Amino acid sequence: MSQDPTLSAPPEEIVVRAKRVACDGGGGPLGHPLVYMDMGEDDFVECGYCDRRFVLAHDEGHGDYHSPAPRGSGDGH
Repeated sequence: MSQDPTLSAPPEEIVVRAKRVACDGGGGPLGHPLVYMDMGEDDFVECGYCDRRFVLAHDEGHGDYHSPAPRGSGDGH
């Protein structure tokens, strides 16, 4: 049985501990500009570029911000 080529995998879902998140699409040549999003009153937000869905974890340890990837100190090291 062959798969329908028009069907694609569902968007990536990332569980986070902060209502404010940033997304760069994974970086590299397939990424997109870094965007910042806030869930507001909801417990999820979707990236308008890559459709990643950031879902708030249902525990007590929420932080202020979820970075898409660790960033260097900016001094090239």
